[in-house]
Amino acid sequence: MTPADNAGGNQDLTGSRKSSQSNGSGRPAKKHNSGNRKNPKGGLDGKNNPKAKYAKRVDEISAGGLVVDKSGTKGLLIGRLDPKDASHERLLWSLPKGHIEEGETPEQAALREVAEETGIKGEITRSLGVIDFWFMASGKRIHKTVHHFLFTEVGGKLAPQVTEVDDVAWFPIAEIVSKLAYPDERKLIAKSGQLTP
Repeated sequence: MTPADNAGGNQDLTGSRKSSQSNGSGRPAKKHNSGNRKNPKGGLDGKNNPKAKYAKRVDEISAGGLVVDKSGTKGLLIGRLDPKDASHERLLWSLPKGHIEEGETPEQAALREVAEETGIKGEITRSLGVIDFWFMASGKRIHKTVHHFLFTEVGGKLAPQVTEVDDVAWFPIAEIVSKLAYPDERKLIAKSGQLTP
């Protein structure tokens, strides 16, 4: 959830650079059709061609949050295998969340996504805030906005969503911040104050 290094800013994504050339007379060499000259990577030079390829921006909106159990002592997190872990054993813990579907409010999407990803049904207590971040995926610059809510458990049975989540678990409220893998979620929960009803 940390923005990709190349996700922002106005930069020439083709990586091409122009260098000054001379024809020996002290004047720059004559350029022939420089707007159609391909760079070494096969694309057109972005500085000479207004149709240069840039990563397409895509906006996504999701919702989810932290479910607190009926006893008010534990919080619910989802775990996904870390793709960078060679052992394929390390889990990255995060808050359950997912895309808002057409016609849904952020609250409706959050309730649905939490139930789908964890098996637990919740009731929204209050808003925890909104996080937005950038990342690259499939050659696109994704701007993601996530609405977070605090939930109280009202029912269901703990079960990770098949193909979406690798594990789901309750952790003591005091450990939630340290368990979260992503800095923006840690910061959100750390500044949320009282997490129990």
